[in-house]
Amino acid sequence: MRRRSNWPRWKSVREPQPNMNAAKTVADALAQAQAAGLERIDAQLLLLHALDRKPHDRAWLIAHDTDVLPPDALARWQAVLSRRLGGEPLAYITGQKAFYGLDLLVDARVLDPRADTETLVDWALEVLPAAPQRVLDLGTGSGAVALALQHQRPAWEVHALDHSVDALDVAQANARRLGLPVQFTQGDWLNGAQGKFHAIVSNPPYVADGDPHLDDLRCEPAMALSSGRDGLDAIRTIIAKAPQHLHPGAWLMLEHGYKQAHAVCALLTQVGFKQVESRRDLAGIARCSGGRLTPG
Repeated sequence: MRRRSNWPRWKSVREPQPNMNAAKTVADALAQAQAAGLERIDAQLLLLHALDRKPHDRAWLIAHDTDVLPPDALARWQAVLSRRLGGEPLAYITGQKAFYGLDLLVDARVLDPRADTETLVDWALEVLPAAPQRVLDLGTGSGAVALALQHQRPAWEVHALDHSVDALDVAQANARRLGLPVQFTQGDWLNGAQGKFHAIVSNPPYVADGDPHLDDLRCEPAMALSSGRDGLDAIRTIIAKAPQHLHPGAWLMLEHGYKQAHAVCALLTQVGFKQVESRRDLAGIARCSGGRLTPG
């Protein structure tokens, strides 16, 4: 079951630095982190990382809550806690992130995958048949969406495109590690895409330039976050160019900001997409909008 994510999605920890000498035991460390503003799950995963234990070992923390932290683990804990409280995403600190049942390698070259984006994967899996389909993920970043689709639908031919060579390095490393045959291409949105597709999906940048929330996201690549004065520049480009790369009846599905559903649906309708609709994430927010390219 997917975990409901907090909103706004870019909220970061902005608390005073804790007393780093306060943590002596496992329980002390968790209490220290939570007192500084970290959610319990974040604190647990961060401590497991400092202890060089697997993310699924959360039960171990409960069973060993009175264990004294070894000096080397305590030093690592102090370092990673400072990074997290400074706003660095947990995924960048641990180097991994779970997405749609896959364990992805993640670092500062790519956007930290959010649970909200699983809404986009759910929608594509719902409306497209399991039979062979040709699907394109635009702005793939870590490869999260493309790899999730390929894992769920082995018969599909999944392509992934990104402008950033660094991002493609991360995505390709994830594909190799997971043994998934996603085909990657470097390109600027649909410039670089070859042939036609049964669906195009994308989680493009959609934060408005100058949005105050961008300061909380300063650890993540700016080109994956902001897109023009209203945040819709990338979405406009994708919607305008997508029809020439779609088969008749094919879908275009886009993630967007929590106040952008109406504007994105209007853009889709203007270009000629039909069956235009929005899908809500687990927080009940209109997270994705899309439509079908139909003749006439």
